[in-house]
Amino acid sequence: MMRSLWVSKSGMEAQQTQLDHISNNLANASTNGYKQSHAVFEDLMYQNLRQSGANTTDQTTLPTGLQAGLGVRAVATSRQFTQGSLQQTSNNLDVAIQGKGFFEVELPDGTIGYTRDGSFQIDNQGRIVTNTGYPVNTGGATIPATATNLTIGSDGVITASLPGTTTPARIGQFQLSNFINAAGLDPKGQNLFSETASSGPPQQGTPTSTNLGSLSQGFVETSNVNVVQELVTMIQTQRAYELNSKAIQTSDQMLQKLGQL
Repeated sequence: MMRSLWVSKSGMEAQQTQLDHISNNLANASTNGYKQSHAVFEDLMYQNLRQSGANTTDQTTLPTGLQAGLGVRAVATSRQFTQGSLQQTSNNLDVAIQGKGFFEVELPDGTIGYTRDGSFQIDNQGRIVTNTGYPVNTGGATIPATATNLTIGSDGVITASLPGTTTPARIGQFQLSNFINAAGLDPKGQNLFSETASSGPPQQGTPTSTNLGSLSQGFVETSNVNVVQELVTMIQTQRAYELNSKAIQTSDQMLQKLGQL
């Protein structure tokens, strides 16, 4: 069997994986805090038909060898954690991170999730929660029903005006976490990531502290997907897929010629 058939097959599968990533990026172009991703590839092992440096005589060696490649495969998903654009909203519970860091979210199983989506709400207990209803780490903040003029500072401090007081009362403070290798986080859906051995342990702190960004109230961080770039990459992926399919057709035609001899 001709190697080119299997090599081209692996190429078509690789380009299909890349197209899956592009489609997911475009689907999440309007998702708050979404970070674009793309597939990473590596070439497969080679068949050494003639070893480089092998002796041809007692005095001479081969300057080059003869290797036949066996194709390509996808080995990783690379996620870009660049800053997304900030979009102003009319909700004073919307908070965007400018710089590094993730909001901490308590999941139903007791573990901690991490998100860049700062579109928050208040639940029936006065807690600040995500749109899915998961509590956000705000230092145990509970917002009274009578509170007005809720303010979230750039350092994450939450204050509000309460009846019978003239000065705003401090209610709580947002906590952020950062990771040595954010690309190693495990995406869980619902705009959440979880810690892995590759990401390293979370480095917790308050906004504006060392290696952590500041908060902007009344803004949300939009997706960092560049739609134009994704469309160009889609065209490149389509052409590469077509070229690999053309190589399979050519190999098939060559086999047909052999069968006619």
